[in-house]
Amino acid sequence: MNQLNVVIKSTAELNKKNFEIVVIGTSLGGLQALTVLLANLPKSFPLPVVIVQHRHKSSQDRLSDFLQQQSSLPITDAEDKEPIAPGRVYLAPADYHLLIESPREWEQSLSDNDFTKWGRIPVEPIYNSKSPIVCRASPTFALSTEAPVCYARPSIDVLFESAADAFGEKVIGIILTGANSDGTEGLAKIKAEGGLTFVEEPASALCRTMPASAIANVEVDWILPLSKIAPCLVNLLRIKD
Repeated sequence: MNQLNVVIKSTAELNKKNFEIVVIGTSLGGLQALTVLLANLPKSFPLPVVIVQHRHKSSQDRLSDFLQQQSSLPITDAEDKEPIAPGRVYLAPADYHLLIESPREWEQSLSDNDFTKWGRIPVEPIYNSKSPIVCRASPTFALSTEAPVCYARPSIDVLFESAADAFGEKVIGIILTGANSDGTEGLAKIKAEGGLTFVEEPASALCRTMPASAIANVEVDWILPLSKIAPCLVNLLRIKD
């Protein structure tokens, strides 16, 4: 795939999508890869970044503390029912699947004779009973102890598929280095919903299995060396420091 042609052809159109979230999946070699990627995201990065890094269920390491030393964005482990905030990095906790729950919508209507008065003249409000106000709640995280997927919990597929369900075409999905095929089906779901897909170039990955699987099974938008992924995101979102 000629990545340069893809960039020139589609950047203007992609900028109109108003992306709302970035999801990242990685496994073997992910610590080093995340260090590089996060270090190159500026403090002004506007989207939430949600990461699944495969780690042992009894892992006691403070992954968030280590990565925080490399990043200007706040980094925390995601918590159940936690609202997703922009400009933050969230990590899937060890031994839990991390999902994104779709925001619920409800309608609020004004009564049929809800009028205000200016002097003696009744003035109909902007919204009336025939035009209900639709309110959208913030998306939240959910943690699950369901069985491992692709031998992993947390699973990249679980996060990616739930993100695609919640955000549709407004998701950016990224697969980095890793030792199995976890993430391939989830990336395909993001692509099918109209989201944007990135995969680390296998030649730059510590373990090429995961990115190679994604490339073989998904029509990926961008295949880039690790060092180029964050700058591409910054350029795509037109972020200024």
